[in-house]
Amino acid sequence: MILRAKTIEELRQAQAVVLPLAHGLSIEQTAKAIGRSVAWTCRLRNRFLAGETVGDGQRQRPGGRRRQNLSIERETEVLAPFLDRAQNGGILVVPQIKAELEAALGRTMALSSVYNLLHRHGWRKLAPDKRHPQSDPVAQEAWKKNSPRHLPSSSPTGRRRPRSS
Repeated sequence: MILRAKTIEELRQAQAVVLPLAHGLSIEQTAKAIGRSVAWTCRLRNRFLAGETVGDGQRQRPGGRRRQNLSIERETEVLAPFLDRAQNGGILVVPQIKAELEAALGRTMALSSVYNLLHRHGWRKLAPDKRHPQSDPVAQEAWKKNSPRHLPSSSPTGRRRPRSS
């Protein structure tokens, strides 16, 4: 094994197996000799016992979309009508997209998932709301007229201004 090793990781795996067997080293001593932690040395040995060689491409790399709702192609297919309208001057309306995605999935999904999906496809919130839907413009104007800074008797420092005659 040691002679056939082509990479440093293959050599370390071979040493993790051979050193305890041939020289009676403990797992801690073996880990110190190959320059890895005890846990990593155990992992190398267990992978060898399972028939895996480090770096042979059998083990899948971490990452990917393990908990995806739809494939990228299916997401693109569902979003296509909305994105076409948006590119022609329309606005993406997230609740409509959410309803369409839920119909495609057959279950409900979180609003944040819809925003993540749009972000994944290169879209973001393009047109912010001009005002809050529950705002009251009349009450806002009344508050502005009656706010303490607009009243003549108050000053920013809290002291009365001298009246000019």
